[in-house]
Amino acid sequence: MSPAPVGTFCLVLHSHLPWLAHHGRWPVGEEWLYQAWAHAYLPVLDVVGRLAAEGRRDLLTLGVTPVLAAQLDDPHCLRGVHDWLGGWLLRAHGTAGRLPEAAAREHRLATAAVALFERDWRHGASPLLRRLADAGAVELLGGPATHPFAPLLDPAVRTFALDAGLTDTTVRLGARPSGIWAPECGYAPGMEHEYAAAGVQRFLVDGPALHGDTALARPVGGADVLVFGRDLDVTYRVWSPRSGYPGGRDYRDFHTYDHASGLKPARVTGRHVPPEEKRPYDPDRAAAAVERDAVDFVSVVRERLLAERDRLGRPALTVAAFDTELFGHWWHEGPAWLATVLRALPDAGVHVTTLRGAVDTGLVGAPVELPPSSWGSGKDWRVWAGEAVTDLVALNERVQKTLLDALRPGLARDAVRDALAQEALLALSSDWAFMVSKDSAADYARRRAYGHAARVDELAGLLTAGRDRAAARLVAGWGGTGHVFGHLDARRITRR
Repeated sequence: MSPAPVGTFCLVLHSHLPWLAHHGRWPVGEEWLYQAWAHAYLPVLDVVGRLAAEGRRDLLTLGVTPVLAAQLDDPHCLRGVHDWLGGWLLRAHGTAGRLPEAAAREHRLATAAVALFERDWRHGASPLLRRLADAGAVELLGGPATHPFAPLLDPAVRTFALDAGLTDTTVRLGARPSGIWAPECGYAPGMEHEYAAAGVQRFLVDGPALHGDTALARPVGGADVLVFGRDLDVTYRVWSPRSGYPGGRDYRDFHTYDHASGLKPARVTGRHVPPEEKRPYDPDRAAAAVERDAVDFVSVVRERLLAERDRLGRPALTVAAFDTELFGHWWHEGPAWLATVLRALPDAGVHVTTLRGAVDTGLVGAPVELPPSSWGSGKDWRVWAGEAVTDLVALNERVQKTLLDALRPGLARDAVRDALAQEALLALSSDWAFMVSKDSAADYARRRAYGHAARVDELAGLLTAGRDRAAARLVAGWGGTGHVFGHLDARRITRR
């Protein structure tokens, strides 16, 4: 008989990109989507599928935001990523004369990705996610439709965004999620009651919101909703810009390109080594680093759980939460590391399960009151409400007011007003303020935010003026750029 586990480990992966389809190609439009799809979503879900085939269950908790899920099911995007995968293969072939080893390696990777896509993904992500959930391999999380920073929203818009997202996930996956990833882990006091009203039973915040006491799930305030905290002592072992595993000298360097092909032929080599002095990537060295860092991580998790068990006098929990895109897209070897860790943890006496499984195991503590928080810089709201984005804060307030003023109660569903609500939600995406605050494609982010807001203004003006036919023609003219959520119903916005 196996000894009792030292504690419980939950891995949470948060998969998200804003709506990119039909909104540019390079460098942050559809190219961004296809890179993440090819290098992260395909290999990560393949890892989960292979582990499930070994009979492993409750491997991880996986969030796929509704706006990303819509793209992973969209025929335009499915054709686009298939073409992109073929282009990857051609780029590898075209580099054979200059970088033969890198070209051969990329040829093998691209060929495998094409085969994986054609086997599992031709009908979109939803059938694959359903199979993994039905097999008990993953718990799937939901969330608000377009990933808005919820604490800054009007309560009516915030409630609508969450309802629209949960409804869309229900349509795609066949079950309404009982857990969510709150966008940016954003929280304001009282939101737990809105979650309870929507049927949400659990959500996540960053560890500092719980003062680092993340060893148990906790009821929030007076609601029957549980909060889990991201354990930064464990999570930052991987995701730290100063000392995380992906910066190790033997891993493939994300930032060093062969600019003629877009391939990445170098290893990190050293943190302060200029690109022209980076050493060639060596898969054997990288594989050894994966094993070494997996052993280290398992040791860190085990020691953390032992320490928390001693502190609490009862079995404890640790939650490591990451963006899915880290694994494969940013950190090339990330999927291999995930597979190694998820196999090794049970052998080290650690119980691996989902957030739902942790609750079922009884890892719940006393109620807690949470402060306003996020997982952004400073763990507060500054990324989405700071000086760098005052214009976007004002824009978002105007978009919400325009939306609420333009809607009127009605018995029949109205596709034009649905389109108005959709454009408002796209304008409110948290990505635009994040990209501006971090100076990452800030011009693109502002164009997107102001572009969606302009559509809201124009369409609302026509509706307010009673020009419904002109409004319908305007929406029809948006074409593919206006088709995101087929089930979004503006009648569900209720002004408070």
